Amino acid sequence: MIKRPLTKPLKLILLEILNKRMDLPHDQKLYYSQLKKGYEGEMMFDALTEKLSCDCYILNGLRFEFNNTTFQIDSMIAMQQTLYINEVKNFEGDYFYENGKFYSRNGSERKDPLVQLERSSSQLRQLLHHLGYKIKVESYVVHINPEFTLYQAPLDAPIIFPTQINRYINNLNRIPTILNRKHEILCGKLISLHVEEDPYAKLPPYKYGGMRKGFTCAICNSFAISVHGQHCVCEDCGHVESVESAVLRIVWEIKMLFPELKITTNLVYDWCGGVGDKKRIRRILGKHFRLVGAHQWAYFE
Repeated sequence: MIKRPLTKPLKLILLEILNKRMDLPHDQKLYYSQLKKGYEGEMMFDALTEKLSCDCYILNGLRFEFNNTTFQIDSMIAMQQTLYINEVKNFEGDYFYENGKFYSRNGSERKDPLVQLERSSSQLRQLLHHLGYKIKVESYVVHINPEFTLYQAPLDAPIIFPTQINRYINNLNRIPTILNRKHEILCGKLISLHVEEDPYAKLPPYKYGGMRKGFTCAICNSFAISVHGQHCVCEDCGHVESVESAVLRIVWEIKMLFPELKITTNLVYDWCGGVGDKKRIRRILGKHFRLVGAHQWAYFE
């Protein structure tokens, strides 16, 4: 049973919008790419854990602050005797261990997932002890990408390789487990202790005037959109979307990037790149939002 479903991080959503509407600095493009790839890996693993038939609770994307330390658990599977902690990695290509350090094939030292795992597992055990729970914690680094290869890995390291993931899931299904009220209370407590990350922290500076305006494709993010009657058509991939849906996505983008701005017909029309009909935009806004004020001071919320 899924107790906390996987959701796309707000920071990733913001960076997706910024990436298509401005030129991100190189370091932010790299950060965006890493976040995106990491989330794709978590989705792949989540699709597998959703198929678990044993009596368990699945909690995704928990972030805690304890002992003045912040740590994150990608995937937690709560069973009768044990909490299984999974640090999901979507690395691609060749990596190796040498002298206790983790490197990519080109010789660049990388953050060691095993060190990350030990840190988060230790913090979780301390948190559980603080809460008065005595339950075993087993932790694994799960390499989800089938194009990942790791050389010289310690034989006793808690690593699940791509070729072992199905076996890992099957083994979990074979473990006798019966959950009770205590397990439900524990999972509920852990969920209540989740701390959201500030999605606006460490974003590149951006301004309304620096954003590229216009309708974009909901599938490929292309700006090559033409309006035909009640529909927007992407000239690159052929995707068809109602104008109403496209306008609502525009409003959502403005609210995400500029929560302090009041939504007005002129603002949305400008963000659409001056494409479309103001009267139609106003009708769409009136259908989905509440009008506040009148005349030039009117806005929608």
